[in-house]
Amino acid sequence: MAGKKVLIVYAHQEPRSINGSLKKVAMEELSRQGCTITVSDLYAMDFEPRATRKDVIGALSNPEFFNYGVEVYEAFKKRSLASDITDEQKKVQEADLVIFQIWNRQDGSDWSRVSQFPTQREGKETFPLYWFGMPAILKGWMDRVLCQGFAFDIPGFYDSGFLKNKLALLSLTTGSTAEMYTRTGVSGDFRYFLWPLQHGALHFCGFKILAPQISFAPEIASEEERKAMVASWAQRLKTIWEEEPIDCTPPWYFGQ
Repeated sequence: MAGKKVLIVYAHQEPRSINGSLKKVAMEELSRQGCTITVSDLYAMDFEPRATRKDVIGALSNPEFFNYGVEVYEAFKKRSLASDITDEQKKVQEADLVIFQIWNRQDGSDWSRVSQFPTQREGKETFPLYWFGMPAILKGWMDRVLCQGFAFDIPGFYDSGFLKNKLALLSLTTGSTAEMYTRTGVSGDFRYFLWPLQHGALHFCGFKILAPQISFAPEIASEEERKAMVASWAQRLKTIWEEEPIDCTPPWYFGQ
């Protein structure tokens, strides 16, 4: 939709991977719609994932005992956070939609096949799923960027979070098949592992959550199946602005 701003937080090392293709196709489709696209390519940026004393510029509020959460909260209010944090916060603040792109390495898969897949597309937050969670570099991005004062406060979280007028979407790939991510599958329903990412982090900060885009087991899929995954993402993005957020409550994740 013309005039909309989209931030894509991309967490994959290989541009030729299917995650790179998902990212690229999202950029192409959303640009065709007239959206302004910003990409944070965390590996290419060599983004620092560790939350340390260096995140605070200048004197600490309590130099005798370092409490990261307290010091970052005070630094945000004083505008004395490290520039790599404030740069990312500005991107988030300007975005109408934030997409995260992820991949999953919790089982042994044939990675060589992914690198042969032609780069076609990118997604909002696009990343592989690591051990039912996000890669360390993306976890560090959330730890450092979505700090108290900027994304939430106490009170001021969940439906009252400071990012409540924004949309978030997880576009991720898995190592396991769709059948394994069912209630009767060995990995359990895929919604279970989305709870801490979508609800505990993003919705806590106020984001309205769109349904995830999951590309299951691209490493063991055929070339045609991988192309279909990319095409499905591109097709969904054509009407992404018409979608309603999920009901981000425990029943959506765990049932009644």
